[in-house]
Amino acid sequence: MDNNIIHIEGLPDVFLTYQQRLMSSVSAFAVVVWEKSRRTGFSWAMGAEAVLTASSIRDAGGQDVLYIGYNLEMAREFIDYVGEWAKMLSMAASAVEEEIFTDPNHPEKDIKAFRVTFASGFKVLALPSVPRSLRGMQGLVIIDEAAFHDDLPGVLKAAFALLIWGGKVVVISTHDGDTNPFNILVQDIRAGRLPYHLGRTTFDEAMADGLYKRVCLTTGKEWTPEGEAAWREEIIAIYGSSADEELFVVPSSGSGAYLSAAVIEARMADGIEVVRLELPPSFLMMPEHLRQAQIKDFCEAKLLPLLASLDTKVPHCFGHDFGRKRDLSVFWPLAIERSLVKRTPFVLEMRNVPYTSQQQILFYIIDRLPLFRAGKFDATANGGALAEAALQKYGERIECVMLNEPWYR
Repeated sequence: MDNNIIHIEGLPDVFLTYQQRLMSSVSAFAVVVWEKSRRTGFSWAMGAEAVLTASSIRDAGGQDVLYIGYNLEMAREFIDYVGEWAKMLSMAASAVEEEIFTDPNHPEKDIKAFRVTFASGFKVLALPSVPRSLRGMQGLVIIDEAAFHDDLPGVLKAAFALLIWGGKVVVISTHDGDTNPFNILVQDIRAGRLPYHLGRTTFDEAMADGLYKRVCLTTGKEWTPEGEAAWREEIIAIYGSSADEELFVVPSSGSGAYLSAAVIEARMADGIEVVRLELPPSFLMMPEHLRQAQIKDFCEAKLLPLLASLDTKVPHCFGHDFGRKRDLSVFWPLAIERSLVKRTPFVLEMRNVPYTSQQQILFYIIDRLPLFRAGKFDATANGGALAEAALQKYGERIECVMLNEPWYR
């Protein structure tokens, strides 16, 4: 949608940059999913998008707009936005009407909705979060605060059916935990498993696009850089420990770990040998040739029998998590079976092993992995040197992984 369509003389652009990006994405893509901070005006902007879509004729891209919030109050608020935008844009539209749908499969459960009809013949319907409310519908579907819907997978399944005949789907939400269906949807898009357009707006990004200035314009306050900085700190303090999720679009983890205990336990298996090496502090100061000889003896005594038993007909890969003194340094090889299932032949754990000795051990293993295909190294902080050495020796088969916030997203 062209933001120039809506302009008020003497005032800044009606839509902030991140709102414009969302609206442009809706025009360009069939499915748009957007992670957002709280109270950034996405529902308000989509109210304008709904009016411009439903008031257009079919040849100009007009179609019905179906809004779904997680409760009836959200539906009422959105349809009020639609009424306000229709008046501002001088679009001929009916007053807000209440409508009751009867589900033939559940006649005891009526579905209440709010409707605004335009002269184009198209309408905006604000519906409750019930998958069956989309049956027989067609148009642009807006699923607001998707993470808080009781049955988001069911709603999405119903909404995607509308794509067959040219509909569109917009999914907007703050996060509600890392195991929430909304975050799973986001991760699937980010990993390339789903062909949808993904957008993201944090609190700081919204502020950079003028959010606080718009707050000042609305409330009559004078904008100053100092006032904006103080307001930012105040909002973050209000959210406290929830600020990362509510404002900065980082879904919270119920366990505080990236992988939950349930996921790890489900993939545990008996019978996998764990080779452990812990060296005394005095090892570090031994002459280099003695250190190398001792490490070679360890490799040939503990690792070579395991490496010799690997299936030479299947490819192998590995992952490595670096540690030096307090934390373990873990090398985890994987055999890629013909079924594509990855099997762990053994695991190596090292504690208090010097950098050069870790490199000697890891190169010993990698050189003997049958059909070595790829490896991922923890390249964060002190692990970067070992990862770089492996990259230089084994080339593009090595990936140096930075374990930071973008990677976890």
